[in-house]
Amino acid sequence: MKTYYSDEKNVQILISVLKVNKIKKIIASPGATNVTFVRSLQNDPFFELYSAVDERSAAYMACGLAAESGEPVVLSCTGATASRNYLPALTEAYYRKLPVLAVTSSQDIAKIGHMSPQLIDRTVMPKDTVKLSVHLPIVKDDDDFWSCEVKVNSAILELFRNGGGPVHINLTTKYSKNFDVEKLPDVRAIKRITLSNDFPSIENKKIAIFVGSHQNMCKELTQVIDDFCASNDAVVFCDHTSGYYGNYKVLHSISSSQTLAMFREIKPDLTIHIGEITGDYSCGKIIGKSIWRVSEDGEIRDTFRKLKYVFEMPEIAFFKNYTKETRQSDSYLKVCKYHMKEMYQAVSEVPFSNIWLAKKSHDKIPQNSVVHFGILNSLRAWNLFDLPQGVESASNVGGFGIDGCVSSLIGASLANKEKLYFSIVGDLAFFYDMNSIGNRHVGKNVRILLINNGIGTEFKNFNHPAAAFGESSDAYHAAGGHFGNKSKTLVKGYAQSLGFEYMSASSKKEYEEVYERFFTKEMSDKPMLLEVFTNDDEESDALETVTSMVSNTSGKAKNAIRGILGDKGVKAVKGFLRR
Repeated sequence: MKTYYSDEKNVQILISVLKVNKIKKIIASPGATNVTFVRSLQNDPFFELYSAVDERSAAYMACGLAAESGEPVVLSCTGATASRNYLPALTEAYYRKLPVLAVTSSQDIAKIGHMSPQLIDRTVMPKDTVKLSVHLPIVKDDDDFWSCEVKVNSAILELFRNGGGPVHINLTTKYSKNFDVEKLPDVRAIKRITLSNDFPSIENKKIAIFVGSHQNMCKELTQVIDDFCASNDAVVFCDHTSGYYGNYKVLHSISSSQTLAMFREIKPDLTIHIGEITGDYSCGKIIGKSIWRVSEDGEIRDTFRKLKYVFEMPEIAFFKNYTKETRQSDSYLKVCKYHMKEMYQAVSEVPFSNIWLAKKSHDKIPQNSVVHFGILNSLRAWNLFDLPQGVESASNVGGFGIDGCVSSLIGASLANKEKLYFSIVGDLAFFYDMNSIGNRHVGKNVRILLINNGIGTEFKNFNHPAAAFGESSDAYHAAGGHFGNKSKTLVKGYAQSLGFEYMSASSKKEYEEVYERFFTKEMSDKPMLLEVFTNDDEESDALETVTSMVSNTSGKAKNAIRGILGDKGVKAVKGFLRR
C-alpha cells in the first residue's frame, strides 16, 4: 500500500518549510516517536536520508556532512535518552557554527513529571549546544498552525544567522498511523535580509509604512522616510505613539476603527512595518497583503501573520536603499488625506466623554509640548484626532499596564523644564499612580487631564465581553466603587495640598469654561490638574457612535479624487488601486 505524509500537521509544516528552504539532508535514528516524521520524509523523493543507530555518532556525522557540503543537516531521533546523545556533537557544532538542526520527537510535554515512560524534559538545553530551541505542539486549530509555522521559520533562519550554528526543534507526536496526506500545506517561507544580501524588488506595489510605538524620530530618519515616500508614492500610517512627524503621516484610526466599513482605496498591497507594539487595536484594517519588517534586532515579529521578510538593519539604511531619484505624484497620500478629511466631517455630536474631550481639545494643545496618554480608553479616544504640528506624544504601550503612566510623564517633564507636558489619563490609572504627583520634583510644566468616570470604563464599553453582564460587572470586572466613587473633593484636596492649580468639569458647558485655561501656552506658576467627571454609559455610547458612523464612502471618495486630480486623475488612481 502506497503511503504519503503523516496527518500530523506539525510534521507537515516542518517538512514544508524544510522543502521551501531546500534543506534535504537527513540523518535519522530508529525509534517510535519519530515514525510520523521519518516515514513522511522517506515517502518524499526530495529528501536525502541516511541512517545511524547511535545518536551520538549520528550527530557527529551531521557535523561532518554539514562542514563538507556547506549545507544544513537535519537530525531525527526518538524519545527517552536518545536526544541526550546529541549533546557532544551539538557542542562541537555550536563552537564551529555548523548548521545542524536537531529534531527530537516527543510525547506530549504535558506528561512530563508524571512518570510517563520514555519521556524526558527537553525544555532547557545547555547554553553552548544550540542557538535556539523551539517546541512544536500538536496542531489543533489555525492559531496552532500559525505558531508552528513561525517557530519552524525562526529555527531554520537561526541556522544561518550571525555566522550560523545548531538549532533544536522538539516535535510532538500522537503516534498517528495515518499516512494518506498526498499534498503538504502551503506555508510561508520567511526570509531574513541583511545589508550583505540582495534586496527584493519593491516595484509596482502600493506601499504603506506602518509605525508602531517608536522613539521620536531624528531629523535624518524623518527625511529619509519622506524621500522614500516621495519616490515610491507611499504613505506612513501612524498613531500617537509612532514618533513620526513628517510630510507623509496619516493618522488612520478614525477610518480603521469603523466597524461597518472597509475602505479599499487606502489599503496597501505591501506594508513596511517598523517600530514596536502599537496602541491602536484597529490597525489590522490598513495592513496590506504582505509585510516587510524592518528592525535592527532582526527578530521574527509576525504581528499581523503576513510576514514575508525581516530586514535586519537600521531603518535609515533600508529606506535609502529603496529611494529613487524620481519623485512620484503623491496620489496615494492625496487619496488618504481626503479620505480622512471625509471621515472627520462625518463625526457627529457625541456624548460628554473622553472622545468628546478629544474632539473638542485635540487642536488646542500648545505647539512644542508633549502629551502622554493613558493606555486603551484615553489613547484610543485621542488617536481619532490629529494633534497640532510640533506636539509630540507617547504612551506606555510596551508593557501596556496602567501602573505608571503619570510617573512616566513626570519623568519626561524633568528633561526640559521650559516645555509643557500633558497627561491625559483615566481614573483607575491615575489612582494607581497618584503618589507620583507628590514627588517633590514635579514642576510647573506638568498638566494632568483626569477623566474620572468612577470605574474601569474599558470593561463597560459596548464591545467589551464584560459589558454583557451589565451592572453586575461593576463589582469585580470593572472595579467600580473604589477611590471615592467620583468624589468631588478627593482629588481636589489632594492636588491642591500638593500645590496644583485644580479645575473640574461635569458637563460640556463646564468644560468649555475651563479648558482654555488648562491648555494655555503660557507657563503658569503651578502644575495644573483638570478633573473631568463622565459616566460609563456615555463613554460607551460615544465609542459606538464614532466607530459605526459610516458604512461606505466609496462614491464620495471617487468624487473627491476627481476634485483633486481631475478626470484623468480618477483614471490614474483607479489604475493605482488595482496594482
